[in-house]
Amino acid sequence: MRPRALLLAPLVVLALLLSALVALPGTAYAAGDPVTDPIPERPAVSGIGLTVEEYAAFPKTEPSPGPVTDPRLVRQARINYLSELPDRSGRMAVPDLNGKLYLVEDGTPRVYLDVAAAFAPRFFASQGMGQGFGFVTFDPGFRRNGRFYTVHTELASATTAVPDFRQTATTKYHGVITEWTADDPAADSFRGTRREVLRIGFAGTIHGIQQIDFNPTARPDSPDRGLLYVAVGDGGEGVRNTEPQDLALPHGKILRIDPRGTDSANGKYGIPAGNPFTSTPGALGEIYAYGMRDPHRFSWDPSGSHRMYLGHIGEHAVESVYEVRAGDNLGWSEREGAFVFDRTPANPCERLLTLPEDDERYGYTYPVAAYDHDPPADWNCRSDVGRAIVGGFVYRGRDLPELRGTYIFGDLVDGRLLFADTKDMRRGSKDLAQLYELMLYDESGKRVTMRDLAGDSRVDLRFGRDADGELYLLSKANGKIWKVTGTRTFASCDTDGSRLTHVMDGANWAPVTPAKWRFPGREAVLAEAGVQRPGPRRPFEYAVLTAGREYGDVRIDAEVRIDTPVEITNRDVIIVFDYQSDTRFSYVHLSSDNTIYPHNGVFVVNDADRVRIEDQWNGRTGAPPAIDDTDWHRVRVVRCASSGEIAVYVDGSKRPLMTAVDTTLASGRVGFGSFDNTGRLRSLKVSSPERPRE
Repeated sequence: MRPRALLLAPLVVLALLLSALVALPGTAYAAGDPVTDPIPERPAVSGIGLTVEEYAAFPKTEPSPGPVTDPRLVRQARINYLSELPDRSGRMAVPDLNGKLYLVEDGTPRVYLDVAAAFAPRFFASQGMGQGFGFVTFDPGFRRNGRFYTVHTELASATTAVPDFRQTATTKYHGVITEWTADDPAADSFRGTRREVLRIGFAGTIHGIQQIDFNPTARPDSPDRGLLYVAVGDGGEGVRNTEPQDLALPHGKILRIDPRGTDSANGKYGIPAGNPFTSTPGALGEIYAYGMRDPHRFSWDPSGSHRMYLGHIGEHAVESVYEVRAGDNLGWSEREGAFVFDRTPANPCERLLTLPEDDERYGYTYPVAAYDHDPPADWNCRSDVGRAIVGGFVYRGRDLPELRGTYIFGDLVDGRLLFADTKDMRRGSKDLAQLYELMLYDESGKRVTMRDLAGDSRVDLRFGRDADGELYLLSKANGKIWKVTGTRTFASCDTDGSRLTHVMDGANWAPVTPAKWRFPGREAVLAEAGVQRPGPRRPFEYAVLTAGREYGDVRIDAEVRIDTPVEITNRDVIIVFDYQSDTRFSYVHLSSDNTIYPHNGVFVVNDADRVRIEDQWNGRTGAPPAIDDTDWHRVRVVRCASSGEIAVYVDGSKRPLMTAVDTTLASGRVGFGSFDNTGRLRSLKVSSPERPRE
């Protein structure tokens, strides 16, 4: 018997032409210009750090069957998720792609079920990033009925089973959903029965069935209660064809099924009557939403309208967060994010194009938040930049009050932690929500990155959440899980002990070149541009405040202005701190340009050319320009000597424009100046916990 998908293929073409419910992807329009930087706005600094403590460490596991040729599969343990069992036991479930299901109690993992052994020798985990035992979810009534569901992969050539659906190209592997029923739901190891629910054939070894889950916000009387959502990738084929747009196939879709029903084609599950395409001729009634490449992780907001959010991994340049509703078409493989995706470009570097003017008629749903890959200047566009979103959760817990109501997610490769306020994630808006980057602190209070914690440049980050809504971070690299225990404000040292003011008299300042300066009473005016001096590369002209003392922990508040005309592109002023000598000091460079190394950043001069130390510089751009006019601007610099943390705020913002960590110079004086521009400073206040010298 041929798979149902092939039998329906002729019908679906006619159905899609006739149905007003389904918007066909358009090919009759002339697409717009190529887009090389789809999302110029980078995630902003939040000034918030997550504090974490190690929760669990997992034993070494290996993909099977071997050999493994992809080094990305050689991990300590390919742990893929964490969730709390819905039985009030406090046990945490963690699947390892290499085949074992762990239950974790009090930070100790124990094997509950060996999925790989149960399906050997068909079980397959040695090729493709998502192959193996990918996910587990527990029935909301698990405490009573003992049911839970898993997804694993099998090599097509190793099994005689026939998939319920398959792609048009040759099937290489199967993604299989299995229902398990435990004899004793409270037991620490599984004994019971299993049955197959759904089997899908894939032509590629990537983008298979990524997540299966129940809606935890569905009340007992809700029609959504007990329905299983299934995120099915495009098998890696969507870049070459339009199967994610084909409603006769499950690939590139989110499905919603009733695992206890029987009215599906294979008779092993049910098709909910409320699904959006149950009345569309030729379409699969299982489909909840479609047009996806790699729908990696989805979750529901525990509060409000319980919106469903999806972290969707892009192909060429865009990593997206979608608010997903029934019937949505996310556009792949006609769209990547909110851009036209050209599958056959004349120039492989120009695969993203601007949307056509009549784009609304196609009915695509676009992201509510997104970031792009920001490739380096010498990037080969045919290669992988190394960016991939990992979806997370809307936080509604108690331990992180500053982040309540935000969607917290990250990049699974480099381990960056990001968030957006759900109030800014507006479906249908042309404006993406502002993204913010989170910092990270270990148990000792030291600032770290996920790469530090994972001990690897490839983190393979995942998120988990317990029944209280508190968050966990996972890394395949070293097989560890960390619990997020709280938040910490960056550069939050005490600077309120004393304050030095009214120091604008020229007698309180020591300029490099006194003739270039004016001190009319309330201002320090650099009236003539400086010139380069012998020695290490450093600001040309500045004046050091000699009043007061050398400062360790310090807060510098002032108003500054650049007097050089705005037509000049390299305009700047600097705030000096940690000044010890003309060749040993730190400074904040405030500029109208952020595209070259010396501009708009935090630097240290240590008897050598200045070195850029702030977090925002990525090799191409830094933080957004601090000053782009000739107006006065409020600036605050906070320097915490013990931790090395430095934060720069502009114009009263609660979030720092720049952040850095550096302990090269532990203390020194403050000052003001420029490289080769003119400017001025007023209303200077220097605050410190130390009492100034008399």
